[in-house]
Amino acid sequence: MHVRSHEAGQVTLFLAGCCLGLVLLAGLSVDGGRILSAREQAWDEAQEAARAGADALSVADLRGQGETVIDIAAAQEAVASYMAATGDTAVATLGAGDMVTVTVTSEVQTYLLSLVDINTVPVTGTATAEPTEGTGP
Repeated sequence: MHVRSHEAGQVTLFLAGCCLGLVLLAGLSVDGGRILSAREQAWDEAQEAARAGADALSVADLRGQGETVIDIAAAQEAVASYMAATGDTAVATLGAGDMVTVTVTSEVQTYLLSLVDINTVPVTGTATAEPTEGTGP
């Protein structure tokens, strides 16, 4: 059987393309799952940090008027203290109605996608909490 010289490298090029496609697909599966998990963790951390900030109530306002008012400095400190244990970074803001909003940002190191020069992927999670009165469920 006679092989034409201009067709000799076509199979090699096809196999190289297939291998690259399989690596990318595996990278999306492995690293994609890690990214989704990290996004969920960032949201959980934001939720807990927002709750910690919303729990920082102004004792003077509680005693004086009985209103639920957040101590801004204590709320910022509570969020920072909670986030120090996680190793991620967060930005906390106090909105209208004593709502504490926390946005957590972290970086996910990739395994297989680093082969195509995607070394890290940033993920964020945002949550809001507000203080409540009473000892409800």
